[in-house]
Amino acid sequence: MAMRKGSTSKASNKLVINSVAFYDHITRSLLQQGVSLSDPLLGLKRKAPRNPQARGRVEERRLQREEDGEYVLDAAPPPLTLAQKLGLVASPAGRLTEDEWTQVKARSIQQGESSQPCAVCREEFLLQPQVLLSCSHVFHRACVQAFERFSGRRCCPMCRKEQYETRVIHDAAQLFRHQSATRIQACWRGYVARKRYKKLRRSICPKDKRLRRKFFEEKLQELNDSFVRYCHTDTEAFLSDINRSLSSSRRVFQQLERKHVSEPRENDWERIQSQVIQRGVWDCPICLIALCSPSLQTEGDTSSHRPHRPTVLLSCSHVFHQLCLEAFEAFTTESRPSCPVCRSVYHKKLI
Repeated sequence: MAMRKGSTSKASNKLVINSVAFYDHITRSLLQQGVSLSDPLLGLKRKAPRNPQARGRVEERRLQREEDGEYVLDAAPPPLTLAQKLGLVASPAGRLTEDEWTQVKARSIQQGESSQPCAVCREEFLLQPQVLLSCSHVFHRACVQAFERFSGRRCCPMCRKEQYETRVIHDAAQLFRHQSATRIQACWRGYVARKRYKKLRRSICPKDKRLRRKFFEEKLQELNDSFVRYCHTDTEAFLSDINRSLSSSRRVFQQLERKHVSEPRENDWERIQSQVIQRGVWDCPICLIALCSPSLQTEGDTSSHRPHRPTVLLSCSHVFHQLCLEAFEAFTTESRPSCPVCRSVYHKKLI
């Protein structure tokens, strides 16, 4: 009878302990999920931050850790409940070690998770915060937090694995920096190559006929531009200088001609007269009337009955009416007149 009472008391004690253990486990589980036990409907209530300044310092420390390197984002696991210690409830899986995280990251790199867009927002990672889940999937940190908040459960958006661990990584940021540096280097090398090619084109003559012609045209244009750039830019003054130099040169030559012109001899007059006959001009250059001279007779003059007008032959082989030439000499202002046609100093002979 006593033995039966002892066994009954032991069984009742064990039942009480198990009940307390289950109650403790359920209570802690609900408290961890943010459920208020005083609410009969077990409504979820958000916990307000107790100290905003402390929360700001925590965020600053997190940002500092993000810049320093990789770290596990999840908080430390809660202590085991009595039910878990007694074996009534399965204990949670242990946290991943560094070696296990290395294997998870290697599997993620092999799958190319960081090089692909985020599966939640479908945008590139760039330099935004990035998290690696223990199932080897990679997402934006803000995207995972928003997914957990709106879904009400903690599971991977891709494989639906529950109770995962998260680790902050910087693979996508490093890949983006590497790609940016590669683009910058490619642009710079292209610029250097194009600059060198243009320099070679300006210095080396091409073999193609059309390009060779264009090359020399550009060279000539460069020479012309440089000449114009170094010359005096006042065109009117430049032209007036040319006119003054020409007029002074002309005066010098006229003076030399007047000094060294000698009177032709008889054979010279015959040669000059033959030049007049070869030229075949039979009109006076001043009055534009036909010349009439016994020594310069033509077929047209033999049949004409015009009155005879004296004709003068100049040493420059030009022929005029005597009256026309005397009138021209009377109106000229020079001390020694020049030929009305060639403007050279002359000697004259009546023919």
